[in-house]
Amino acid sequence: MTQEQTETKILLPLIVLSIAQLIAWGAVGFPAVAAQLMAADLHMGMPAVFAGTTIFYVMMGACSPLLSRVFASLGARVVMIAGTAGSAAGLVILSLAHSPVSYFLGWMIVGAAGGASLTMPAHILLNEIAGRKAARAIATLMLVTGLSSTIFWPLTSFLQAEIGWRAACEVYALTMAVVCLPLYFFGLPRRGIRAAQPGAVAAPVVARSYDRTFVLIVAAIVFNAFITYGFSSVLIELLKGEGLSPSQALAFGSALGIIQIVARGVNLIGDNKWDGVAIGIGSSAMLCMSLMILLAVQGSPVAVGIFLVLYGTSSGALAVARSTIPLGFYDKGEFARALSRIALPLNWISAASPPILIWLMSNYGNGAVLSLCLFCSLSATVMLCLLRGRRPAGGTLAA
Repeated sequence: MTQEQTETKILLPLIVLSIAQLIAWGAVGFPAVAAQLMAADLHMGMPAVFAGTTIFYVMMGACSPLLSRVFASLGARVVMIAGTAGSAAGLVILSLAHSPVSYFLGWMIVGAAGGASLTMPAHILLNEIAGRKAARAIATLMLVTGLSSTIFWPLTSFLQAEIGWRAACEVYALTMAVVCLPLYFFGLPRRGIRAAQPGAVAAPVVARSYDRTFVLIVAAIVFNAFITYGFSSVLIELLKGEGLSPSQALAFGSALGIIQIVARGVNLIGDNKWDGVAIGIGSSAMLCMSLMILLAVQGSPVAVGIFLVLYGTSSGALAVARSTIPLGFYDKGEFARALSRIALPLNWISAASPPILIWLMSNYGNGAVLSLCLFCSLSATVMLCLLRGRRPAGGTLAA
């Protein structure tokens, strides 16, 4: 199948996934805006409210490996339909919560359902359709979903002011039920993975789950994710610690999202020239440079601006590389199993990194945070360089 035929075949599913994933991520991100009202209404502290998000990521990570065989046997479409229905139910439970028990139960359901419907299943479905030619589609999808906070944070602020956070939660649940579910049901192909024909020769697979290649992939992804997920929570406080005023820190931090979106867009231009590993190596090296600049020059708005450009560009590109790196090592069936297993450490590190970095910052200052992150970034770069040497001849496997 030519690249043009692949892009035509994948266009409708990509549009469907872009709309539905944008809505789903925007819906589950509502505590970032509504946390204060939620804390007052639930008679809980702010840390307890945000602990719900931690539970969400932990449950996503725990459930993803359990779904690997389901993806292989039923395909991503069926799993995503079930997961979306579960997410809507979980949001309804959150809207009805009046105690920590019911609040955390709601997040457990949303997290378990998210493992079946958010990001990783979408990438598996694109791989089911296009195999290793799915890299461009994955980059496009992540470019769109990167706009979720830009669109939904103002919307959540408006809804909570007009109808309250509980009703806003119910609006999002209803939107997932009446928009996302029909899109998945009618707009996605019923089956992407086809059974092998008798006598067909299977595509070679250079990596299997839990061999050395898999360990290197997981280590590279997790080391970089520790930084990017952690910084998403502590960046404003980190910039204040560098000597910026609260208004300056907010202005600089707000610009980061735009830089990351631009970086994801660059992947669409360069995906035919660079594979996921090459993009990962370059992005990790850039991330190292940004951290060293911030460590070396403190209190300078110019240095902070350079840091944000380098960090935003590298973190935006790494977000795409996390899903495109495995494309070069696994065939269609094995890709689903590998991505499901990668999701466990990835989601758990995304849950653990913010409190770890906040604790370090509170007790030892910015230097300790930046030093730990620099170590992680250097380690990820080494892992990716080792992976580069394990690529099959020709750069990719046959789809």
